[in-house]
Amino acid sequence: MPFDIDPRLLRAFTAVAEELHFTRAAARLYLAQQALSRDIRRLEREVGTALFVRTTRQVALTVDGERLLPYARRVLSAHEELAAAFRPVPERPLLVDVGVPIGTAHRVLEDARGRVPDSCELVARFHSGLTGAATELAAGRLDVSFGRYAGLPSAVRSGLAHQPVRLEPMAVLLREDHSLASRPEVPLAELAGETLYAAAGNPQTEEWTELAAQLFAGRDIAMAEPFPEIEGSQEFVRVVRKRGWSVLASVEFIDVPGMALRPVVDPVPLSPISMVWRRDLHHPGLTALRAAAHELAGKTGWLTVPEGAWLPREDAAAMGVDVGESVRGR
Repeated sequence: MPFDIDPRLLRAFTAVAEELHFTRAAARLYLAQQALSRDIRRLEREVGTALFVRTTRQVALTVDGERLLPYARRVLSAHEELAAAFRPVPERPLLVDVGVPIGTAHRVLEDARGRVPDSCELVARFHSGLTGAATELAAGRLDVSFGRYAGLPSAVRSGLAHQPVRLEPMAVLLREDHSLASRPEVPLAELAGETLYAAAGNPQTEEWTELAAQLFAGRDIAMAEPFPEIEGSQEFVRVVRKRGWSVLASVEFIDVPGMALRPVVDPVPLSPISMVWRRDLHHPGLTALRAAAHELAGKTGWLTVPEGAWLPREDAAAMGVDVGESVRGR
């Protein structure tokens, strides 16, 4: 009797012994019936005896087949226990806030998912605003988020780590019948006298509203009156269309029917996006996210400051970019 029988042959034997039907056993093992028959013949040669009696109508175990079955089951059970003992323990799912299923954060997440094994799950969350996400990060209810790190209070930043990802050009979302919507780009000075929605009144996005306030200051651009938090992209589209708002946005933004997204230029206002996480977080998913963000930023020039850009100096410092004459933040 050989002592090195392939467990695959014992698995084939056990399936046929339990089904007493080659077609059903082959389907159970996701094998072609011909391959299954070949494995059974090989096992019979190795043990030196017939294991099944086959007729055109039925399959039955021989006496030796009946004798082998309990041994085969014990070997397969031990084999599975051995495999389980050395199988990597799956990491807990990493919860990643990307805001909406498009844009910078979502691209980083999708790239990172291709860098981790199946045992490592990166689960998307769709919250709005880093201010709100920071509370969830600190409480351990969220692992990673994206947004304007410099816009968080210093006491909050002390418990967080961040990695600059992108200086994303801003844009304005206009009704299609707006006088500026026909232009491919909108000079910032042309927004004088306009009222723009920048999430005022939403406590989850205070860092974005404060950035907008800095941009609007001294330019005769008014902030739309405070409005309660709008949850979900569908509800955002409904409210914006109903109220006829012009919206301060970024160049990668959800589609709003009946409205046009136009980049803002002269200067190009920049929205600083960092990846943010708790300082004590260690997880292979975080390593993959950081690598993905670094590689994407390098390939696409996400951290390059355009000539004549606008960026507050505290944000430039947080993003690690040079504050020269090209950066006109206050």
